[in-house]
Amino acid sequence: MQKSTVSSVIRTCLVAAAIMVVHGLAGCGAGSFDDYQNGWLYPADIETVYVEMFDSSDFRRGREYVLTDAICKRIETDTPYKIVSDVNVADTILSGQINAIYQGVLTGERYEGNPLELEAIVTVNVSWKNLRTGDLLIDNEHVSAWASYSTQLGQSFDYASNVAANRAAQRVVELMEVEW
Repeated sequence: MQKSTVSSVIRTCLVAAAIMVVHGLAGCGAGSFDDYQNGWLYPADIETVYVEMFDSSDFRRGREYVLTDAICKRIETDTPYKIVSDVNVADTILSGQINAIYQGVLTGERYEGNPLELEAIVTVNVSWKNLRTGDLLIDNEHVSAWASYSTQLGQSFDYASNVAANRAAQRVVELMEVEW
């Protein structure tokens, strides 16, 4: 390569790098640093949670145990909170109700109409109360979750409803996060 070609390539690279640096700095300065937070995703003034056994208005019994257990495990693993078994020592109380557990058909055979893929759907209402202040942190929020299954693959409604309950538990714990 000739010396003038090399210097023009270097100049072009330097100009491109300078543009990228200026563009990057402008993007960082566009917002206010007050919009960012550095801390927990969850309220810091809470240490313990008492989880009441969820009620169920659905005729399928036993699902309330699965959901309550899944919520407790999610709180223990995904949050800084500790689950306590005595409401008198808890900072907060989490309660709720399973509204419905039902199934729907996603796909069926073309001519005979037999279901090929189904889904289990769990709908829940949840509340979370700060026992020290009396404030409702979550006020009867609606959560729903679903999971698909296929009997041809050896999966059952029980399997899918357990998966949907675990997904609902994940969404309940996500509701416990601080607003951004």
